Amino acid sequence: MNYSLLAEQLQGLVADESDRIANMANCAALLWMEMQDINWVGFYLLKRNQLVLGPFQGKPACTRIAMGAGVCGTAASIQKTVIVADVHQFPGHIACDAVSNSEIVVPVMPAGKLVGVLDIDSPQLERFDYRDQQGLELLVQVLEARL
Repeated sequence: MNYSLLAEQLQGLVADESDRIANMANCAALLWMEMQDINWVGFYLLKRNQLVLGPFQGKPACTRIAMGAGVCGTAASIQKTVIVADVHQFPGHIACDAVSNSEIVVPVMPAGKLVGVLDIDSPQLERFDYRDQQGLELLVQVLEARL
């Protein structure tokens, strides 16, 4: 996966747009098109101390996640990327889609302030690694500059 190229493509998509929802929607669509072995990609946005479903690609999803709950709520609470090799082993995992087996969640924090998370699920166990973390954090940085 060439994350540098994806970052350039995302930069082109968001360069002239200041709307957060539009930019997140294009980011989710780009990742959906380019990433292999995923079954859901999207954003949860922080609203009144909970995560609310934002732009995504994939099957319908859980609409609200409490801070600290599941992988998304955990990543949001600790404000760090969380990679889970097997979601069925993650305490408190929220199963929006029973087909999902691994997950990566990257906090979205323009100017150091949490606004949400990027969540990606895969039906494959151990789908995500440190290279994915670095690449997705790069993409989120591109996005954060336009939020």
